Amino acid sequence: MRLPRHRCRGGRRDLRFEVDGQWIGNGVSFSPYRDGQLPNGELPGEEEILADLRLLAPYLKLLRMYDSNPVAERTLALIRCERLPLRLLLGAWIAPETSEAVRETNREQAANAIRLANEYPDIVLAVLVGNETCVSWSGHLVGPDAWIREVRTAVAQPVSTADDYNFWNKPESHAVAAEVDFITLHGYALWNSQQLENAMTWTDEVYDSIVEMHAGVPIVFGETGWTTQYEPTEIGPGSEGTLMQGEVSVAAQLAYLRQHYAWVEERRVPTILFEAFDENWKGGGDATSPDASAKHWGVFTANRKPKASIEAIMNEFYP
Repeated sequence: MRLPRHRCRGGRRDLRFEVDGQWIGNGVSFSPYRDGQLPNGELPGEEEILADLRLLAPYLKLLRMYDSNPVAERTLALIRCERLPLRLLLGAWIAPETSEAVRETNREQAANAIRLANEYPDIVLAVLVGNETCVSWSGHLVGPDAWIREVRTAVAQPVSTADDYNFWNKPESHAVAAEVDFITLHGYALWNSQQLENAMTWTDEVYDSIVEMHAGVPIVFGETGWTTQYEPTEIGPGSEGTLMQGEVSVAAQLAYLRQHYAWVEERRVPTILFEAFDENWKGGGDATSPDASAKHWGVFTANRKPKASIEAIMNEFYP
């Protein structure tokens, strides 16, 4: 039995991607951690965060962050203090509640997201409660519904949860879609064994299939992109050496970005590119290959140098 598609409590809230009357739907995931820094370790300071914001602000006005920790709060404060023309999709990280300690952490994330959304209503466009918590292959499966409701009752902004297209295309996703103001969709052509020449055709088909599946529910493409390195020896189900069959290089990222930006402008779909900066702590950090794809999705290197791909895009799309 399918659940009703339009029963979002209180009606769906309007989501506007604008700064000074201009559409800003071309966004990027923002994680200002440098080498030696970690979400659960040393955090970037205000000067480092501000440098990153100033680096992105001329080109990408829409940022996405995944949790509501002190880094997110510093980011919001700097955007306001420096009057930067940036808007934020704020996250609340929700983990499987295997203990009371984890539940308390989830409670803190929800509370912080509520507080920050209410303190910065001019900057926070929406709150994303949970990231890939429902798709079958997730390592942190958890039903986010209760936390979505808690946050949504306490903020004025639209509220969503972010997940892979292979969740949103399943019948069980209707129950979650009914709780949110919009769907946040993830989908990577590269992870789905697509070649460059078919990347946006695949993306287009995925997006349109979710639009059809959830008629009347607004959809934001919350993650997509093309990494510049990978570890081809990682073979097996779900492994990058098996799944990534397209070219992986800076040149390939440039070819992808040209298609990506043209698609976003043509379809006018709010889309978050993953991600702004390479992050060497990801994918297991020093314990894994330095070529692991998780460390190389950025359009800037870990030391904040623009890759040739984004340099070309800046000249072509932001002359």
